[in-house]
Amino acid sequence: MAVVIAVDAGTTGVRAIAFDQRGLSVVSAYREFPQHFPRPGWVEHDAEQIWDAVVEVLSEVGAAMTDRGEVVAALGITDQRETVVAWDRSTSRPLHRAIVWQDRRTAARCDELRDAGHLPLVRATTGLVLDPYFSGTKLEWLFTEGGVPHGPEVAVGTVDSWLLWKLTGGAVHATDATNASRTMLFDIRTGAWSAELCDLLGVPAHVLPEVRPSSGRFATTSASSPLGAGVRVSGVAGDQQASLFGQACFAPGTAKNTYGTGSFVLVNVGTACPEPVDGLLTTVAWSLPGADGRPELTYAYEGAIFATGAAVQWLRDGLGVIERADEVGPLAESVPDTDGVVVVPAFTGLGSPWWDPYARGTIVGITRGTTSAHLARAVLEAMAFQTRDVVESIERAAGLRVTALRADGGAATDLVLQLQADQLGVPVSRPVVADTTALGAAYLAGLAEGVWGSLDDISENWALDAELRPGPGRAGADAAHARWRRGVERARRWADES
Repeated sequence: MAVVIAVDAGTTGVRAIAFDQRGLSVVSAYREFPQHFPRPGWVEHDAEQIWDAVVEVLSEVGAAMTDRGEVVAALGITDQRETVVAWDRSTSRPLHRAIVWQDRRTAARCDELRDAGHLPLVRATTGLVLDPYFSGTKLEWLFTEGGVPHGPEVAVGTVDSWLLWKLTGGAVHATDATNASRTMLFDIRTGAWSAELCDLLGVPAHVLPEVRPSSGRFATTSASSPLGAGVRVSGVAGDQQASLFGQACFAPGTAKNTYGTGSFVLVNVGTACPEPVDGLLTTVAWSLPGADGRPELTYAYEGAIFATGAAVQWLRDGLGVIERADEVGPLAESVPDTDGVVVVPAFTGLGSPWWDPYARGTIVGITRGTTSAHLARAVLEAMAFQTRDVVESIERAAGLRVTALRADGGAATDLVLQLQADQLGVPVSRPVVADTTALGAAYLAGLAEGVWGSLDDISENWALDAELRPGPGRAGADAAHARWRRGVERARRWADES
C-alpha cells in the first residue's frame, strides 16, 4: 500500500504522519523543541533543533513504513509560516536563531513604516497589514541588527524552505505561494516577489527562495535525509492553508478554524483576489497547476488569533493551575460560567480584527469568589469570543454568511466547540482526522503524484467525528460576548510607550 508522509513543523514541535489513501493516519511520531525568549516580546527558535526534531520523527515513521512493507509515494511539508530562518548556503548552518511569528521586536519599525505612508502599498500588494507578525520586518532586522550579511552565500526563507534545503542536501531553495504570501514581500496578484517591497525593507532578491505551486514535485530527498534518497517532496503549504485544504474547504464560502497555539479562521473566497479589508488578511489559500499548466491561485480571507492554546499552556506552565493541558476542560466544566471573569490572552498583542501589537494580557472581573475553575473557563471562552470577532468581520467583508464551521486542532474539544457554536449560532463540526494540517500537506503531495486523482476524491475522504449545535436563545451568548469586548478595550495599547 502506498502512503504519503507529512511533516508538520509547528511552533512548539514537529510531527510526522503517514496517511493512507483513505486519508487515515497509519503511524505518527512527535518531538517538541525548545522555545527561546531572549527579551520580553522576543520569541526565537534554533533552526538546527527544528531539523533535529524532523530527523527524529521522519526516521521513526520511515522505519515503521519499512517494517510494514509500505511504499512512501510522496512527502509533504507544512510549517508555522511567518517564522524566518537565515543560513549559509555553503555550510547549511543558520546565521541567527529563527525569529518566530509570535515575535514583536519590530513593532516600532512597523509604526515607522505606517507613519511614512507605506501601509496602502503593503495592503494592496500583499493583502497583509503592517505588523511584526509577518516576515518582512523580521528579515530586515536580521540584515540590519542581527548580523546577517547580504552576500550571495546567504539564503533566507520560512521553515518549509529550511526543511526543503536540508532534505535535499542543499540542492533546492524553494517555497510555495502560501508561505510566500505571509512574508510581506510577495505580490499575491501576480504570484511573484515584489521588487518594490524588497527594496523598501532592504531584502535582496537573491536570498529569497523560488516560489512554486503548493502541489507539484519540488525535489527528491538526498541520501543524507532521514528517509534516504529518492523520496518525492511534492507538496508544501503553510499550516493554516494546509488545514483549509485538509478540511476539504474547496468551495467558496466554506470555512475552518484551527485551535492550536493560536487560532486561525480561513474562508475560501475563490480564484479572484478580493480587495483588502480592515481587520482581515487576504492570503493565498493554495496554488495548483491550472489547465494551461500555469499556477492557479485560490484565495482566502483570514483572521489570525495569536493566543488560544497558548493560553492553556500559560495556565499550565505559568500559573500551575493545571498539570496537563487536557485537565483544563474538566476544570472549566466544573463551574456553569465564569462568574463575570474575562481573560484576554493578548500575551504578544492582538491579531485580527484589532491588529494591536501593544495590547497585553488582561484579567478583569475577579472577586474573592473567583477560583481556578472560573479562570480556566474564561480562557476557553476567550477562544470562542475571538473566533466570533473574526467570523463576523469576514462576513461583513465578503458579504456572505458563514453557515457552518469546520474545526480542528488540539484544543478543538467538545466544550470549546459547544462554546463556539453558541457564540456563532451555527453548527461546528470536527472531522475524524484531527490532524488536518498534516493531512492537507499529504493531500497536496499525493495529488501531485496521483495518490488522489482530484479534489472530489479528497472531499469523499472527509468524515464527521462530532457536530456541536448552538443552544436555544442568543441573549446569554450575546451578553457574554459584550462583556468580552469590554475586556478587550481594557487590554488594548497597554504597552504603548508613546
